[in-house]
Amino acid sequence: MSEVGRRAVHVSGTLLPVAYLADFVTYRQFRWLILAGAVVALCLEAIRLLVGLDWRLYDALTREYEQDNIAGYALYMIGATAVAFAFEPRVALPAILMLTIADPISGLLGSGELRTAKEASVLAITFLICFAIAIPFVPAVPAVLGGIAATIADGVKPVVRGYVIDDNLTIPIAAAAAIEAGLVVGIEGPQLFL
Repeated sequence: MSEVGRRAVHVSGTLLPVAYLADFVTYRQFRWLILAGAVVALCLEAIRLLVGLDWRLYDALTREYEQDNIAGYALYMIGATAVAFAFEPRVALPAILMLTIADPISGLLGSGELRTAKEASVLAITFLICFAIAIPFVPAVPAVLGGIAATIADGVKPVVRGYVIDDNLTIPIAAAAAIEAGLVVGIEGPQLFL
């Protein structure tokens, strides 16, 4: 599967937040659905890593550094689930959407390969997309903080003891924490959603 195909799978994660925004599911249902997805992903990863399940789909969707580690899709679900349960919708949804929309665009604009840092122009575009995602939900300062945090998480993938800390885990968590911090400081303003 090409890089575009991998990114299309990434963007498919936007469906659940959109279902909530369109009032097809409640936030409680949203949380349980995303938790169910995370449980399924972790079970599939356990089977893949411990039993040795080797589907061609895994070869297409995982990168070299994920072959012997938890794959990005599972970290994606863990990060999104943690954010959904830890934060209210106006914080969690933009953080998850930064992962499902900004990250794949950034990946297509970048090389698509693991690097320690992305080019400044790609990071600037990533920040603008993240800010545009957040501003309908929260005031400008929390949106800027969330955009900065998501951009940093997207731009740098630290390696700890040979294990890549994938941005699928760090983007939603960093963005939500930064947005929440901006809201805690008490800067309020108009918002379009919620």
